[in-house]
Amino acid sequence: MRMESSEEEDDFPCVESVTPQSKIDSIYQSKTEKGIRKICFELLDLKDAVENLCGNTRTKCLAFLRLSEEVVETEHELNELRKHISAQGILVQDLLNGVGRELDEWSRASGDVQEANESPQSFDYGDTFMNAMEDENVLFLENIDVLLAEHKIEEAIEAIDAKERSQPELKSSGETSSTEPSSFKAALSKRKKMLENQLVEITERPSIGIVELKKALSGLLKLGKGSLAHQLLIKSYRSRLQKSIEAFLPLCPCYPETYSATLSNLVFSTISLTTKESGTMFGDNPVYSNRIIQWAEREIEYFVRLVKEHAPPSDGAPALHAASVCSQASLNHCNALEKQGLKLSKLLLVLLRPYMEEVLELNFIRARKVVLDFASSDEGKPLSPRFASPLSTFATTSDTLLVESGMRFIYVVKEIVEKLTQLVILHFGANILTRISHLFDKYVDALIKGLPGLSEDDNLTELKEPVLFRAETDSEQLALLGTAFTIAEELLPMVVSRIWNVLNESKEVGSENMMPAANNTVELKDWRRQLQHSLDKLRDNFCQQYVVNFIYSRDGDARLDAQIYLSGVGEDTIWHTDPLPSLPFQALFGKLQQLATVAGDVLLGREKIQKVLLARLTETVVIWLSDEQEFWSVLEDESAPLQPLGLQQLILDMHFTVEIARFAGYPSRQVHQIASDIIARAVRTFSARGIDPQSALPEDEWFTETAKGAINKLLLGGSGSDTSEIDDEHLIMHDGGMSDSDGSPSSLSSVDSSESFASAQMGDLDSPVYFSDPES
Repeated sequence: MRMESSEEEDDFPCVESVTPQSKIDSIYQSKTEKGIRKICFELLDLKDAVENLCGNTRTKCLAFLRLSEEVVETEHELNELRKHISAQGILVQDLLNGVGRELDEWSRASGDVQEANESPQSFDYGDTFMNAMEDENVLFLENIDVLLAEHKIEEAIEAIDAKERSQPELKSSGETSSTEPSSFKAALSKRKKMLENQLVEITERPSIGIVELKKALSGLLKLGKGSLAHQLLIKSYRSRLQKSIEAFLPLCPCYPETYSATLSNLVFSTISLTTKESGTMFGDNPVYSNRIIQWAEREIEYFVRLVKEHAPPSDGAPALHAASVCSQASLNHCNALEKQGLKLSKLLLVLLRPYMEEVLELNFIRARKVVLDFASSDEGKPLSPRFASPLSTFATTSDTLLVESGMRFIYVVKEIVEKLTQLVILHFGANILTRISHLFDKYVDALIKGLPGLSEDDNLTELKEPVLFRAETDSEQLALLGTAFTIAEELLPMVVSRIWNVLNESKEVGSENMMPAANNTVELKDWRRQLQHSLDKLRDNFCQQYVVNFIYSRDGDARLDAQIYLSGVGEDTIWHTDPLPSLPFQALFGKLQQLATVAGDVLLGREKIQKVLLARLTETVVIWLSDEQEFWSVLEDESAPLQPLGLQQLILDMHFTVEIARFAGYPSRQVHQIASDIIARAVRTFSARGIDPQSALPEDEWFTETAKGAINKLLLGGSGSDTSEIDDEHLIMHDGGMSDSDGSPSSLSSVDSSESFASAQMGDLDSPVYFSDPES
């Protein structure tokens, strides 16, 4: 039992040996507090030591500054002492020279005692007068030396000026007969030179004020040093300008678009102030005026160089704005300086023109990249509804890339125009307008690449350069044309209206400063003609590929060939009691109807462009027929079986084409002229084979009435022949890419004539449009 109890004691030690938790907390808490108190005391001691150190450092700095000031003052006193010693040395030298001259005179006087005894009164009077004069000059020079030593420059100048007025011979440059005045004049010149040096030193002090500078320059003028004073005036203002520019240049990156205006204010305000002070102090002396002009020209050259060196990258909009603000501010200052007699505008324009043209060129290169980057997904170019709404109407019928490209074009041109100032427009407006028209022409070239290529060159074109979007359907192609038309006719005139307003206002004002340069004039009609030329190029490319794809099949076979006008070939020349045009021309009528229907939806509200476009399409067909040598080589072949019926059919087709143009209400004069040439050539060809046109052909009225009747029959469905059975050898109306609809000529019977073509009247064509009338 005892053994068991001992084991239990080992497992459970006595409770009295356990330290209470409260005691432990009190012990460690007291030690922590002591440690914290000790650290606080050490920190306070450290704080006192730091304060003492700072106080000692401050005291030593103040003592050093006082010592520096005392050193400067001591140096100044030493300089003054040197000047005083120099002045006293000059005075002593002058006194020695005077004593030597008096001794010489006394020796000469003692050698002539008898003459002196004979006339003692006159000698005494002359000697007395000379001595008095010498004493007065010596006192005057002593007074000047004292004033120079005390830096009383104004009093010294006034004393010298009064002395020279009382003795005009002191101002003369020639030698005098008397020795005394000559020596006094030399001594006075030395004092004047010392005054001049002191005044120059004053003007060259870095901290000299305007009032003190004027006093020093006035002193130089009184000393007869006008040229030197004017040079010092220019030098002083040039130094002030240089300091101001050096202080501002580090801030240029903070103000990339307005730094140039600040530099312009610094430079031209200094030029103006210098010119004003020069006129006030020196008058209208031509020598001084020319010196001011030469200095101003050098400062302007330096200013333009600084603007170029610190400008933002030239291909960015900030650079264009900076250049515009610089030109505006500088030209305004030049106009103000002209009232002071300084004409610096021409020089400024000569210096600024290369810089402005470089900035414009690089900005339009950037604009070209932005506009032609159809793959860009940049959506950070917002346009107001005024500009965005007209283009948004094409978003539902075309690729969004097309609409986005149009908006990018307007945005980038608008951005450039908004950066221009009034005087920049006045002097560079024509250049800018020309660049805008060139940019639009490049944009039109990019749109042309989006049209379906000609069949024989399509593959080659795709191999040469990638096409990011392709307008395949009629609606997409018309939307492409409508986008270009809307930009040129509606949006661009709004964007550039600010340029035209400035140019027109300058012509009305007629001021010399507000008149544009001779090489900066451009007429509105000439600029619109440039845009029209680009639009005509786009329209002609559309019509050419459209007609070629209509005439030729995918295999390259012509659907419109001369075989339909030879007897016994196919059923195209079967003449019924109610004759109709040949099947290709019936299909042309249907194709134009379908295109007119699509155009009415896509180009809603733009009837003029619809009519001109359809007119050009019709004209392109007859031009192709007139120039196609393969077509005429078949008819002019001597082995071809020509019959009167073929000639009659060809003439009817030409009349039918002319009547299509008249029926649709668009210009037909050009179509009529080309059709008449085709008929004349066909008559000559058939006549050469022995066919008499007079006996084989009916009257012209018959062809006209038959063509009109054929149009009505095709519209009403009374064609007399089932054109829906046209096989692939002649025409495939539902060929892919030819139209949005897959109808055939036979399907036109359900289309009412009032819905088939644009409903605008001929009178609408009298107003100008960008898609020009082919007849003009």
